Amino acid sequence: MSTLDFYLKRKSAVLAQRRADFTAAPEKATVRIQAKSWVAGNTGARPVKMGETLFITDSAPALAGHALGPTAPEMLLGALASCLVHTYLIQAVLLDIPIDGVEIEVRGAVPMGGVVGLPYDQLPQMEAITYTANVITAASAEEVERMHQAVEETCPVLNTVRYPTSVTRQP
Repeated sequence: MSTLDFYLKRKSAVLAQRRADFTAAPEKATVRIQAKSWVAGNTGARPVKMGETLFITDSAPALAGHALGPTAPEMLLGALASCLVHTYLIQAVLLDIPIDGVEIEVRGAVPMGGVVGLPYDQLPQMEAITYTANVITAASAEEVERMHQAVEETCPVLNTVRYPTSVTRQP
């Protein structure tokens, strides 16, 4: 018996209901979300509101921050890690693969020269993003590989990072 059996059974029922909902009303399959951030006085810290949750993001002292929370690039990597974990859980249910756990570690590099005003040849963006997936399961190597492939195809944040969508500033 998997330590996640209760959760995965509940997840399976919810996924079945979502498939039925989205089949009946395909327009409901696109969920609109938002995030909002602002500067918190002269600290430079940036509260970020996502749904009903408030996070504090900040810079390291090397950029006049106080390290009161994760940096924006760390939040991006954290969002990717969280979405990958969730997608592994979803795919375990859809592929009927028992799992006892999944842990994702995401790493990346941020070239800061252009950010601090030095000349640059390429627009500053995160690079060398990699992840490792540790899936705890009694499933065969073939089943786990099938799950890895399904995650690679269906993880929304992974696909957004790999195949960027347009981002436009609105007035």
